[in-house]
Amino acid sequence: MRFGVLLPSYSFPTLDERAGARLREVCVRAEGLGYDALWTAEHLLTARGLYGTAWLSPLETLAFAAGCTSRIHLATGILIVALRNPVFVAKEIASLHVLSGGRFELGVGAGWDAHEFDVAGVPLKERGARTDEILDVFAKLWTGRETTHRGRYYAFESVTIDPPLRTPPRLWVAGGGKLKTSLSPDPETIAPSVLERICRRADGWLARAAGSNATILADWAQIAGRLEALGRPRSSLTFGHLNFTHVVPTDDDAVALREQRSRMERVMGTHRSFEQLQTCYLLGSPRRIRERIAELAAAGLEYLVLSPLDDDPDQLALWQDEIVRHFPN
Repeated sequence: MRFGVLLPSYSFPTLDERAGARLREVCVRAEGLGYDALWTAEHLLTARGLYGTAWLSPLETLAFAAGCTSRIHLATGILIVALRNPVFVAKEIASLHVLSGGRFELGVGAGWDAHEFDVAGVPLKERGARTDEILDVFAKLWTGRETTHRGRYYAFESVTIDPPLRTPPRLWVAGGGKLKTSLSPDPETIAPSVLERICRRADGWLARAAGSNATILADWAQIAGRLEALGRPRSSLTFGHLNFTHVVPTDDDAVALREQRSRMERVMGTHRSFEQLQTCYLLGSPRRIRERIAELAAAGLEYLVLSPLDDDPDQLALWQDEIVRHFPN
């Protein structure tokens, strides 16, 4: 199994001018420890109740990470492309991909926060169809050829994006089932449009963290079945997952949970009970966390993106000792 690091690019109200130095240390440590990629999350706004924070802008954060490193991959986990103008984003991604030496990987999702879509002037009900059209636009523009596009949502004449990309970024598509909450309109099971986007377009699937092992395994069974129906080898799609954790080196779950709770609720908010947070996220002793991961690995999990709950770079070494070495690549 390969492991990535979701950068702790939280935009807490306490963020100060030292944030860049702390984030730089996380980037450098992650590369030195051999993690596969640095990932960034996206929330334009704080979804009050469901999250306790927003995140710094993902592409700008990855540009910063690219300048701090030289080898490690850089990925969005995820970019909500439907909030954006596709021509502008195609240019930004092409620039980042070239400046980072081809290290960028594009993770996309449809998004779910109605407030963010209202602010962007995009109807929430159009998010999926817009995402698919934008991916089509990217594929055209990154060739470097002059492009005219007349789609359902976007239209432009004679546009050329420089620099052209010799190889487009690897595409991850996120989505899937989740545990029920009143704050999100997403269904508890994987939506048919998301299933098609994953199986027809993606190089990798990123299972969402707001579910449970059971929802992830149910989603993967549907994905595997749809791949078979399409005649696509299951091995052609990487089974990935993103989740949040804070490792406490103890065999006592109660001790670990006491230390983890305040950090988890600072990031996730308090709308959901702590019991539900434990069902979704990687909490408890390292043994308990490894058991959760092992269940997914047995079903085919190949890539795990771990997110710290704060910007303490020492967590990266603890993950190596308590998690990563138990799941060799």
